Amino acid sequence: MPEPEATGTERDAASPGSTSGSPSPRSIAAWVLVGLVGAIGWGVLALSRGEEISAAWLLAAALGSYAIGYRFYSRFIADRVLKVDATRATPAERLDNGVDFHPTDRRVLFGHHFAAVAGAGPLVGPVLAAQMGYLPGTIWIVAGVIFAGAVQDMVTLFFSTRRDGRSLGQMARDEIGPVGGAAALIAVFAIMIILLAVLALVIVNALAHSPWGVFSIGMTIPIAVFMGFYLRVLRPGRVTEVSVIGVALLLLAIVAGGWVAESSFADTFTLEKETLVIWMVVYGFLASVLPVWMLLAPRDYLSTFMKVGTIALLAIGVVIAMPTLKMPSVTDFAARGDGPVFAGSMFPFVFITIACGALSGFHALVSSGTTPKMIQKETQVRMIGYGAMLTESFVAVMAIIAACIIEPGLFFAVNSPGGIIGTTVESASQAVGNFGFAIPPEALAQAAKDVEEATLLSRTGGAPTFALGMSEIFSAVAGGAGMKAFWYHFAIMFEALFILTTLDAGTRVGRFMLQDTLGNVHKSFKDVSWKPGVWFASAIVVAGWGYFLWVGVKDPLGGINQLFPLFGIANQLLAAVALAVCTTLLIKSGRLKWAWVTGVPLVWDATVTLTASYQKIFSEDVKVGFFAQRDKYQAGIDADKVLPPAKNMGDMHTVVTNATVDGVLCALFALLIIVVLADAARTCLKAVRDPGSATLSETPWTESKIVAPAGLIATAEERAELAAADRDAGGGHVKEPVA
Repeated sequence: MPEPEATGTERDAASPGSTSGSPSPRSIAAWVLVGLVGAIGWGVLALSRGEEISAAWLLAAALGSYAIGYRFYSRFIADRVLKVDATRATPAERLDNGVDFHPTDRRVLFGHHFAAVAGAGPLVGPVLAAQMGYLPGTIWIVAGVIFAGAVQDMVTLFFSTRRDGRSLGQMARDEIGPVGGAAALIAVFAIMIILLAVLALVIVNALAHSPWGVFSIGMTIPIAVFMGFYLRVLRPGRVTEVSVIGVALLLLAIVAGGWVAESSFADTFTLEKETLVIWMVVYGFLASVLPVWMLLAPRDYLSTFMKVGTIALLAIGVVIAMPTLKMPSVTDFAARGDGPVFAGSMFPFVFITIACGALSGFHALVSSGTTPKMIQKETQVRMIGYGAMLTESFVAVMAIIAACIIEPGLFFAVNSPGGIIGTTVESASQAVGNFGFAIPPEALAQAAKDVEEATLLSRTGGAPTFALGMSEIFSAVAGGAGMKAFWYHFAIMFEALFILTTLDAGTRVGRFMLQDTLGNVHKSFKDVSWKPGVWFASAIVVAGWGYFLWVGVKDPLGGINQLFPLFGIANQLLAAVALAVCTTLLIKSGRLKWAWVTGVPLVWDATVTLTASYQKIFSEDVKVGFFAQRDKYQAGIDADKVLPPAKNMGDMHTVVTNATVDGVLCALFALLIIVVLADAARTCLKAVRDPGSATLSETPWTESKIVAPAGLIATAEERAELAAADRDAGGGHVKEPVA
């Protein structure tokens, strides 16, 4: 079999299962029907003029669009743009060491990848963006994922797989150049620490004083270890068996969590925030250093059943209960930019607030971290990279539905800060009425009583709102109003489980990134499984996000609370780095005519994110601009006045410091990204003018000995190939013939 050209130009072989021959009339009819469902859904959403419409139409628009995007656009990218090669060995096959590099059943890997990328973003971002109405956020979630987010994840995964699973920052250094690469390495690692600390803070807030959540989520760790040994030692390759056992144990753990919460053991599992921080740091370190098959992959796979299962049931609940969207399609806040949930106009801040679910730079870290070191075949990048991102986007759609089916007055009472709506239901009712959404004080009190909470006022952050919407849907289907409290607290626990899997995988990805960076100084770190490097880099990463988390838990204005306002912008700046690297690699590898696939999303993301950065730095609106906020509080200090949310003069000084730090870091991150983009443009221009000068760090072609399907369900051709190789549905190495 011929090897690829030395320049790295791709082979023309199509992936198994790719289109061959003409589609059948039945297939054409089916896809026309899918397209019509999506089109009708969008039509109903677009033509509504103030009347309440069923959330099922939003569901139809999203699902129809996802199906068309995956079937046609992702296949086009895999077959025509990337030209994935089923005959090429992946790093998992060539470098298999049972620690970081390990060929993993595509179903398990899909679960790991989805669980790793699906964190707080798709749950809370769309909820907060609902301030602008349900339509702007929904359009960005669906269009953004099809043409930007899923493309970024898939293409990054492909190019990292071709480079022995190198991290995003290292690929930038290798392919763009030392200047842009150095800027990317600094920006990516700094942003990574901030993102992990923010995710960890959400988990701590969700699990504090929750024995049910702590017990149920804690039990997923021993269950995952059991599943890992079951697949590797007891019953290798028996994914279906271990899935059934794992799900049964998971459901038992969830039910048992409720028993524990009502038992004498409740105090044992009722943990303070500081204690949770310590346990999370320990867990993050262990998940980073243990073999990937032992804890990380099976736990993420197990969590995916919980995540996807709950969201699927929520979608079914929408179809059965048919709740209406009570939030307007577009609110006045979209034009005015003075919303109480977050300040700023619809452009650019809806596209910053909704990151995960549409386009997220964090995903590129996982796609160039754990997943490329575990993937069996190149042909699986479509299902894992593009497919997992579509799945996460569907989570975001369900989140925006959950936020928009509750009364708008309740939504704004829950998501507005106490400094705006006050601390009583009377003051909140009056403040929300001033926004244009009436809700009586009695309704606010009853909403809290229904879910057995003392109050729902100013429960900001998005998670409580999602839980409210989820309880509304589930109680309408099962149990009625009497079950609202149960479903609300179940949703809170579900959100903590949802986010924790991102933290452990993110820590391991951070370790890979740091080792790649240190490998430029000391070559031993290039081996990401080198034990001293593994332990050292893991300790640095958990110490980084652990420090900001610890201080944030101890001080409401310190630690990660200080950096929280940078979360959205930092994440989208990271996406700009990933798309710049992907566009550069497409051009350098001779795919100039297809560079628009990542180039167009890059231009959009850079425009949105740098515009937001500019406004956060230079805006004179104290609700938007960091330095404007600093000046306001500094003036208060000079006048010896205490301004909310500060409670004393010490808090005033802290707010000034925080605003200054946020403004400087925002400017620094934006400058680093501009350097990356400029250097990438220089490299691309050079490659276009002189294609022969383009050099790639791509690993040479090696023939694969693994047989495995490209998608979740094997095609007839793939089943025949598996049978010929005496392999089951999970695939694996071709058995050598007996002499």
